Amino acid sequence: MRHICVYTGSNLGARPQYQQAARALGSEFVARGYGLIYGGGQVGLMGVIADAVLAGGGEVIGVMPRVLFPKEVAHQNLTALYEVDSMHERKALMADLADAFIAMPGGFGTYDELFEMITWAQLGIHQKPIGLLNVVGYFDPLLALIAHTMDEGFIKPAQTNLLLHREHPAELLDSLATYLPPPAQSKGTELPAR
Repeated sequence: MRHICVYTGSNLGARPQYQQAARALGSEFVARGYGLIYGGGQVGLMGVIADAVLAGGGEVIGVMPRVLFPKEVAHQNLTALYEVDSMHERKALMADLADAFIAMPGGFGTYDELFEMITWAQLGIHQKPIGLLNVVGYFDPLLALIAHTMDEGFIKPAQTNLLLHREHPAELLDSLATYLPPPAQSKGTELPAR
């Protein structure tokens, strides 16, 4: 792995542990020589992790649609900042640039990006590892929902392994580094022809 995409909030959240985790994850990136791919903003947890990687001399690549420049306040000190025309282009470019994905606490945008990458992995579009940094149990309700979805027959048990989750940055990065993608889908599970 060389570059990891992090999805997280453009707000700081209600707990100081979220900022602490973003700084710790950024420090781990630098220590391991990983570059950060992210949404390009200087506000919220997005800005905290970018600043942490930059402070350690690491590489930070942002991807932001032009329409969001006023709202997310584009970070001015990045290694590179790609300007794109749409959210679709943003997500696709971030996915192309990254070797793995991490979601930290965030809102609807974080969930959107996370679930798109999980869906792409489920469909075999990519085999890159995906992880949750479950800071102070932030993602516990989401993990319970995923388990419920499996219990109700909408996700196969093996597909729940597409999403790694740990509480501490170093443990999560270790899990991503040793991730083995599941075997290719067997016959009969392909999407029907349209």
